[in-house]
Amino acid sequence: MTSVIDGTRFARAAATRQAILDAAAELFQRQGYRFVSLREIAVRAGISHPALLKHFADKEQLLAEVATRFDRAACAAHTAGATRSFADEARAEDALPGYVPFLAALTGEASAPAHPLHAWMRDRLARALDDRRTALQQGARDRVGAGRDPAGEAVRLTAAWSGLRMLSRYLPERVDIGATLERQEELLRLPPGHRPAGGARPDGPAPLAPAIQPLIDEEEAPAPGYRSGRARRAKIVADATTLFAREGYGDTSLLDIANRVGVSKSALYHHFPSKDALLHAVLRERDTRIDETVAASPTATAAEVLRGFADGAAANERDQPGLIELYAVISSEATVADHAAHRYFEHRFSRALDGFARLFEAAADAGDLPSHRDPAHEALWVLALWDGLQYLWLYDHDGVDVAGELRAHLADVLPG
Repeated sequence: MTSVIDGTRFARAAATRQAILDAAAELFQRQGYRFVSLREIAVRAGISHPALLKHFADKEQLLAEVATRFDRAACAAHTAGATRSFADEARAEDALPGYVPFLAALTGEASAPAHPLHAWMRDRLARALDDRRTALQQGARDRVGAGRDPAGEAVRLTAAWSGLRMLSRYLPERVDIGATLERQEELLRLPPGHRPAGGARPDGPAPLAPAIQPLIDEEEAPAPGYRSGRARRAKIVADATTLFAREGYGDTSLLDIANRVGVSKSALYHHFPSKDALLHAVLRERDTRIDETVAASPTATAAEVLRGFADGAAANERDQPGLIELYAVISSEATVADHAAHRYFEHRFSRALDGFARLFEAAADAGDLPSHRDPAHEALWVLALWDGLQYLWLYDHDGVDVAGELRAHLADVLPG
């Protein structure tokens, strides 16, 4: 009789634990990890807060269990099919309810060293990189063209795949992860810098790059004001950048920022009427630098502008590492539709994708982009690659060269 009671009690506890995990996974996807409380999870699971604490001591432990559960499901999906193409793996991931939204957010959020799953995600990305390197090396004849480096291609593939997951949360109508990976796998089977027969670039100078829309609309720029006010505003933005990157937008208060800057909360409100306004100023700071890089090349061809983005990436890594971390954390945190920065990134990524597409179209017209390459695909891939490389760099500063990987990719796409 005792064993029957114990068995019933065990089954009930297991069912309760499963309900908690299901509720947590749903809320983490819908609202983001930082914006969900244990009490909300308990209500969703249909239990009391004290009852939840009998199974999970804190939200960090619960997040780790949800992440592990998703990871096991993804591993099973990857090995269940008869084929092992990366496109097939992506489609298997997409078929797992909630997996892509969860991983898209977690990859960037956990890039901050203080995040509870930073080490877990770092190790997970390292395993994924090893798996893809092995897959490319073992299937070299069928999967990579002569002269390609499977190790380098694995880094770029892993990075772009992470970037595509995140972009799909903002531009679902324009991003099909499986189809994009399938097209990239076809291109990898060709030698690096491949041009079809008769597709040599024509002699003579190429036309100059077309003008592209800036990421930041001019009317969004703040009023100049007095020099002392501009200096204080700049310090507020710089310190908010540090705090948002380290703690996340949700966990940083205006009082935290005011204390760090050394001003009163009312003085901070003089420059920024809300935390949302401050967040947008911080994000604009980074994208303004990118706009300035493009605007500084009025005599360059489209191919030269595209290749020059690698230099911009190197400068960002050297001069503004905090902005890279902030961008990774907030862009992933804001994949939730009602986040204060969601519409900003939706607009930003749409405009960035349009700008890249226009540059690649101009490079194709000039003969710099070989005829077998589609400008729309190349625009999406390089945008995802750049963001994904920054994620990898945040987890492994010494092992990932963002600028170098971008240069290698663009040398393949735009053979000089």
